[in-house]
Amino acid sequence: MTANVTPDFSLANRVVLVTGASRGIGRACALACAGAGADVVVGVRTPAESKALVKEIEMLGHRVLAVRMDLADLKGVRAGITEAHKHFGRIDVLINNVGIGPENLAENVREEDFDLTVNINLKGTFFTTQAVAKLMIAQKSGRIINISSQAGSVVLKGEAIYCMSKAAINHLTRCLAFEWAPHGITVNSVSPTFIFTDGTKPALADPQFHQHVLSHIPLGRIGETIDVAGAVVFLASPAASLITGANILVDGGWSVS
Repeated sequence: MTANVTPDFSLANRVVLVTGASRGIGRACALACAGAGADVVVGVRTPAESKALVKEIEMLGHRVLAVRMDLADLKGVRAGITEAHKHFGRIDVLINNVGIGPENLAENVREEDFDLTVNINLKGTFFTTQAVAKLMIAQKSGRIINISSQAGSVVLKGEAIYCMSKAAINHLTRCLAFEWAPHGITVNSVSPTFIFTDGTKPALADPQFHQHVLSHIPLGRIGETIDVAGAVVFLASPAASLITGANILVDGGWSVS
């Protein structure tokens, strides 16, 4: 058999489901996957959030479906996954993008914030992944990509619970990669540093905080959403077919400085 000499980064004929797709990293991933040739399911809390995104994906020439997926409502999440699978007939790639992190010093963490963070970041992610993985097991193939954070590998003051949840996601990634490899499913995570999004702009607009962040990034810049989306498209593509259980740090070198 003649070996391929050019890696295949195309997502043509793939169906990609992105949770938390209405803005920020999720939105960038949805558009990047469509740009690479995929049809896209955008998981959002309310369909109204996705109108502009749906139009952009359609303009790229690909099919798109918006489904309601609030990770605090697992029954609704499962219904959204069922709707997406019925519409497209398959789900080839799952991008778990939803995550929250109320900040507070460890001694001041409130129980309700602890529970909310764990319920969304861990419980919600796990059971979303489980529901999609059952479909992938049946089709004997799939790619699962968890959007984690550098917080799973480095210490961020005031974010102990968020850091804990992302470290757990990184290890869950390895566990699921091992369990589901026999079914042709790869499971990987992508861990960004601070990225310019609507959520981070207020903090990064503070010159002192901005400089503090830059002082930890050897490459000397804050990340853009496309930086994360590039790693995601790679992991979703045939070029990454032998990669599973990995965590790609998109952190400009923060974790090694």
